[in-house]
Amino acid sequence: MSLLITNIGELVTNDPAADAGDLLGVRTDAAVVLADGVVSWVGAAADAPAADEVVDAQGRAVLPGFVDSHSHLVFAGDRALEFQARMAGESYAAGGIRTTVAATRAASDDQLAAGVARHVAEMRRQGTTTLEIKSGYGLSVDDEARSLRVAREFTDETTFLGAHVVAPEYADDPAAYVDLVTGPMLEAAAPHAKWIDVFCERGAFDEDQARTILAAGAAAGLKGRLHANQLGEGPGVRLAAELGLTAVDHCTYLSDDDVHALRDAGTVATLLPGVEFSTRHPYPSGRRLIDAGVTVAIASDCNPGSCYTSSLPFCIALAVREMGMTPAEAVWAATAGGARALGRTDVGVVVPGARADLLLLDAPTHVHLAYRPGVPLVSRTWSA
Repeated sequence: MSLLITNIGELVTNDPAADAGDLLGVRTDAAVVLADGVVSWVGAAADAPAADEVVDAQGRAVLPGFVDSHSHLVFAGDRALEFQARMAGESYAAGGIRTTVAATRAASDDQLAAGVARHVAEMRRQGTTTLEIKSGYGLSVDDEARSLRVAREFTDETTFLGAHVVAPEYADDPAAYVDLVTGPMLEAAAPHAKWIDVFCERGAFDEDQARTILAAGAAAGLKGRLHANQLGEGPGVRLAAELGLTAVDHCTYLSDDDVHALRDAGTVATLLPGVEFSTRHPYPSGRRLIDAGVTVAIASDCNPGSCYTSSLPFCIALAVREMGMTPAEAVWAATAGGARALGRTDVGVVVPGARADLLLLDAPTHVHLAYRPGVPLVSRTWSA
């Protein structure tokens, strides 16, 4: 079965072969053919081949599906009271994670899966067609493994985050918890994970602990990534660059040395603007990173504590308004940039051979994602 989407007013391709002056590889009066789960043809509407089904875009914009490379969807419970307290002036710290750990441990597998399904459906309605899901709210051998089993029902991009914070029962012996994470917990989690992550931050894990955990994950065949430099400057971003990790996420507080290390290593800086919105921390400067030659991704960080949004359009608008990025840069970061953060070349682009993951905006251009914040502009998605 083939599908022709025609009469596209603006087609964002992110085609790396496009004019170097056009970041998004935009085509006008365009058409796309999808067949057998991939993009089979891209070109001018007048030249489009026949297909089994035809969709008339009526001059609206078509983009690659959003790629959300950072989310924490396997959880139970609610932390609205914590958010309310923050908005009343209390500060955010990583310790709030333990509230969700207790609720998650008490939930059944079916309850956890239902929660993930609800949030994934939210993401789909807002144009996300590829997503990553982390564990990290179990913090025991069995609960981390089952969290990843649940996540794997929804995506192949699963991340073992046993090193989110030290589990409450190990509060007085963090070294023993690191041994657990790198031993029995990793052994149980690895069959269900593609990535391993560490929260390298004050109140969580230091550089030596992060290095140890990432090394153990690599030995088990997992690819490494990091949460780093969210709450202040620290060693995490430079550690990610030193180890050549695919991506490092948050990057809120960066020194010049951090920025240069990211650029030289080719490590993607994943920015999470919803976190700064929800925690009232300063926004990182996407402009500074892009001007320095760093690859930037934007992701939701959907989680019940520091950022309970599943909307990449909202994050795009924040990146434009608060991070100094142009609408084109923000859209690229939420599509091709997210794909780079996951080491993927088959998503985040609309080129022949790519996955048939696209979205249709009820708007003429991608600029409307930032121009009309909060408006549900995603009219339809296609996902292979």
